[in-house]
Amino acid sequence: MTTIQIFLDTATNRLATISESPRLDTEVLLAFVLGKNRSYLRAWNDKKLDSSIITEIESLISKRLKGIPVAYLTGTREFWSRNFFVSPDVLIPRPDTETLIEYCLNQIPKNASFNILDLGTGSGIIAITLATERPNAKVIAIDASLPALEIAKKNASFHDCSNVEFILSDWFSAVPDIKFDLIVSNPPYIAADDEHLKKGDVRFEPQTALIAAENGLLDIRIITEHAKKFLKLGGELVFEHGYNQAEAVQNIMRNYGNVKTYKDLAGQSRITSGFLFDF
Repeated sequence: MTTIQIFLDTATNRLATISESPRLDTEVLLAFVLGKNRSYLRAWNDKKLDSSIITEIESLISKRLKGIPVAYLTGTREFWSRNFFVSPDVLIPRPDTETLIEYCLNQIPKNASFNILDLGTGSGIIAITLATERPNAKVIAIDASLPALEIAKKNASFHDCSNVEFILSDWFSAVPDIKFDLIVSNPPYIAADDEHLKKGDVRFEPQTALIAAENGLLDIRIITEHAKKFLKLGGELVFEHGYNQAEAVQNIMRNYGNVKTYKDLAGQSRITSGFLFDF
């Protein structure tokens, strides 16, 4: 007889060979198959699993053993206490990006009209979170990937978020000729030869959303240059970037005012911002 507890213990041991969080992975996958939350697993740990459930969860465990990310197996990932749909067409939301959200929310007046541009929206987590937390804001979110935009639109609909407009655009190419109070981006910023690309979840994520030329800095450089045309005077440009890129990003943004870098919860340099002033 295979109970919830027995399955969790056995599968956790199997996933320990490929995962840094084997117990969590196992619980998330089993809860997904059962249509329950993880607390159910602890409350009913002696409940017997029927054969159909075992067949389904074993299939997912087998895929996880091949390295496929849990988020792609379940099709969702939590971000800012909300569930978002994900697929292999978009990056998996990470806690680091919540630092970007927290910073931006502190810059956006709660009840004022505010124009925001999210560049490279992917699954839409940045645009939708900002729009939901600041319902008086108007957000335009762009991405060069049509499949990614479909996921973002699905997430906006799921969260009943009507103040975001999604546009297919290669950076600024199709952005309306209007001025924004805030331009925010989590662009590709990993160098093509970075060893981390061969490890963990990133092996399965869209490479075009991860890798940038010029040692990971090309897209940040392009955005910084072209953002000047789309920012209001005094408007702000904000990037998420790699933990070791702060100095380089600050140098790229040297023609902006009050350029500063902020750390994430792990104490790593993660966010750099600057304001558009007269040149």
